[in-house]
Amino acid sequence: MITRRSFLGNGSLAVCAFGTRSLFASADVAPAIVRAPSGVLRGESRDGVRVFRGVPFAEPPVGQLRFLPTEKVIPWKGERDATQFPAAPLQHKLVEVPHSEDCLYLNLWAPEGNGPFPVFVWIHGGGFTDGYAFEPMYDGTDFAHEGIISISMEYRLGVFGFLDYEPLLGEQYAGTANNALRDLMTALSWIQENISAFGGDPGRVTIGGESAGAKLTGILMGIPSAQPLFQQMISESGGAERVWDRAASAGVSKGFGDLWQKQSGSRVAGLKTVAGGELIEAQQQLLDTWPQHFPLRAEIDGTLIPRLPVETIAGGSTRGKRLLIGTNREESAVFIGPHPVKDATANQLGNTSVAKFDAVYQKYKAIYPQLSVERRRIRAVTAEEYWVPSLRVAEAHLKGGGSAYVYELEFVETSGKFKGDAYHSLDVGMVWNHPHRQVVDAASEAALGKQMHAAWAAFIRGEKPAAPGLPTWPLYDEKSRSTMIFGAKASSESRVEHAPQAAELALWNETL
Repeated sequence: MITRRSFLGNGSLAVCAFGTRSLFASADVAPAIVRAPSGVLRGESRDGVRVFRGVPFAEPPVGQLRFLPTEKVIPWKGERDATQFPAAPLQHKLVEVPHSEDCLYLNLWAPEGNGPFPVFVWIHGGGFTDGYAFEPMYDGTDFAHEGIISISMEYRLGVFGFLDYEPLLGEQYAGTANNALRDLMTALSWIQENISAFGGDPGRVTIGGESAGAKLTGILMGIPSAQPLFQQMISESGGAERVWDRAASAGVSKGFGDLWQKQSGSRVAGLKTVAGGELIEAQQQLLDTWPQHFPLRAEIDGTLIPRLPVETIAGGSTRGKRLLIGTNREESAVFIGPHPVKDATANQLGNTSVAKFDAVYQKYKAIYPQLSVERRRIRAVTAEEYWVPSLRVAEAHLKGGGSAYVYELEFVETSGKFKGDAYHSLDVGMVWNHPHRQVVDAASEAALGKQMHAAWAAFIRGEKPAAPGLPTWPLYDEKSRSTMIFGAKASSESRVEHAPQAAELALWNETL
């Protein structure tokens, strides 16, 4: 079985699934020079698309800056090469890609021309501990060909981005569990200041992501100081529940400190200077032994994150903005297996306790008598981790004065381990127009991918999400709960449903 951790940590799964694409079809390459406020960049131009890789948006968070809040990049002198991808954030990966604490860079695909072009900023997933912005599936060439600048950005992961060091190292390190969010906000600030030089429109910035990237998008929606940095949001398999209160965050910090001292025989002050790889090894021990899932999380610190993000969103933090949000029908088949034989355990749940989950799950047979036990298990764990939290974000956003389009992907693989499942991450390749090539019915997946990609592109441009063959996609409201269901084939099975899974949602609302 692919565990949640091995799936999130195995970048090769994404590469194998979606294939490694060359950035452009043509062999003709020309230099692309941009003079931005931060400095001069030399990238590449091919087939009408300019690419700039490894662009720094912050000072390297190393040495005296380790664990500290993000500092804006100092403008550089001279021409900076931007033709090579940067290193991935330091992590415990299962593939061979360069890793480094010096990781705060972004990659940018821009159409030729003066614009102004809308901007799509992608936050990669990986469970807050893994992933990187230059995975082949995030190649933004297709968006650029459609008049959209796409940007993928890195952020600090694991104990570098999601651990509060104040209990271990003192007041100077207060709020460091939110360093990853500060990284993202610093990148978004860089975009506001520099994107016009690339032809981008700083007033039309859409942030989005999948899995952890979608959860970070949801949390950013609940940060008041982040709101001037973007105008629209896209959330694929997200929510905004993945935060600790200060007491829980301090408990994780103490647990990591105790583990570190036991493992290394050193005082916690040594955390400031020890090799990064040793911190990653200690992190893995924490993940393997901590009794709750995802111990490394952002923190409600009372300053950057004032309260639970959905409460801030419901209070109007994203008033007037547009949201596109959704999930896949069998997300959790990847993590608990396509044929789970045991009830859910604490390390399979992201947002609730086993007791609360069981209180809901014991009623699933009554509302889904036609489903097998394993199908009910997958459906319930998917609801706990992805579906219900995503709807909570959508409904909080509506309450706060925003508008939302909601979707569910029910396209299923026709071959392979997850045959018959609309599993976690299946949507990513479709949205980026990089569908699987190895499945039996690759043509249907490619057709649906073109439809989803077109709908996402329309939304990013500020239009209604629409595509040839797709039914009219109505806005979501709490009464009708209109939801676009992406079906097996682009033109014949996508449909709009009203109040899908109403009985299931009522169970969760009653319990939570």
